[in-house]
Amino acid sequence: MIKRENDKPCLFVLDTNVLMHDPAALFRFQEHDIFLPMVVLEELDRAKKGMSEVARNVRQVSRFLDQLMSGADKTDIDAGLALVPTAADGGGIVTQSAGRLFFQTEQRALTLPLSLPGTIPDNNILATAQALREGRADRQVIIVSKDINLRIKAAVLGIPAEDYANDQVLDDATLLYTGLEVLPQDFWERHEKTIDAWKEEGRTFYRVAGPDMADWYPAQCIAIENDGAFEAMVREKCSQTETIIELVDDYRRARHDVWGINARNREQNFALNMLMNPELDFITLLGAAGTGKTLLALAAGLTQVLDRNRYHEIIMTRATVPVGEDIGFLPGTEEEKMTPWMGALMDNLEVLTQPEGGEWGRAATNDLIRSRIRISSLNFMRGRTFLNKYIILDEAQNLTAKQMKTLITRAGPGTKFVCLGNISQIDTPYLTETTSGLTYVVDRFKHWPHGGHITLMRGERSRLADFASQAL
Repeated sequence: MIKRENDKPCLFVLDTNVLMHDPAALFRFQEHDIFLPMVVLEELDRAKKGMSEVARNVRQVSRFLDQLMSGADKTDIDAGLALVPTAADGGGIVTQSAGRLFFQTEQRALTLPLSLPGTIPDNNILATAQALREGRADRQVIIVSKDINLRIKAAVLGIPAEDYANDQVLDDATLLYTGLEVLPQDFWERHEKTIDAWKEEGRTFYRVAGPDMADWYPAQCIAIENDGAFEAMVREKCSQTETIIELVDDYRRARHDVWGINARNREQNFALNMLMNPELDFITLLGAAGTGKTLLALAAGLTQVLDRNRYHEIIMTRATVPVGEDIGFLPGTEEEKMTPWMGALMDNLEVLTQPEGGEWGRAATNDLIRSRIRISSLNFMRGRTFLNKYIILDEAQNLTAKQMKTLITRAGPGTKFVCLGNISQIDTPYLTETTSGLTYVVDRFKHWPHGGHITLMRGERSRLADFASQAL
């Protein structure tokens, strides 16, 4: 972070990728002013065509600029346009801004070292910022860019540069809500005078009071350190210091399985309790590879769709971001195009379709299951409404906050939405652990009584996969 000079107002020079990432970035700098080099407008113009998320963001930036320039003449533009708060695309409210927007309206003598030719857009931005520093000594000129290499070059030249951090949900990914509170062993002794226990419809409840409950959230998982017998979830926050918790079911017992699957550890048991709870409409499961996210979500979905008829069908989708080099276009229908991306679904279905009755029984079960599972692409979700569906969104860490909002708002009455992902495996450019849409929804939904979250800690795939995740 650049050390700000308190006696000087800031003039932020925005890189193109900042506006491509967040169209409302124009309004995110509070009372400070913004400068747009002409090369940024040129790059925005070249990127406006298409149906991609970047192209849509660029068109929204153009609409914002058009609104700001409405009725302004050359004198007004030279003096700087007032950054008036505007309703963002999608109905969001843009942060109040009292700054002004300046454009590069005149040709300046742009000088950079010979090793940085000015014909490259990034170098043009560097030269523009350098010229502003020389011509506007009353301002602290700072480049804002999501391009690490541009920030490195700016630092080498002595030009202040920062990352665009307004979209960061947290300062550090380690601060992300885990969904689990492990209490000290003496918790019951310290609260024995304030605990009230009762049973209702076969369920065990506790009313606990004390200052320790102030930081608890609805549907948060509660466990006692070194005590595997007590596992509970927060059911109601009566006040800041009074909470009702409920003992959870133990899905580790063989007679209490979910579509033939049992939990193998504490976190998986909490995950199954959330997935099987009809009162929780939105579930997020985070964890490294092999922790069982997809298997648990799919087993719970099959049980509730085929056995309990709680939902009509399972809809599974994921972000189609390749890990390596893209192999090009895929032939076929929407579902056929998505099939190669659904390897996790197919692998887990093999585990879940092992009935007695030999090959015939297995084939019949497969046909039944596949008739109730639909694979959909994220590209065709806008405008849809899902009624009584069990939706599984895999690899959710590769989506932006705006994309997550677009998807989750498709849920209609009776629909359960399950998001799976690992924020340490992000393949989308310009997204990090702190700006991922998955991080965003985990943080925003932790206060909602109908949402649940748990971070799965232990790998259960194999000893090889478990060791590789730790050692590699």
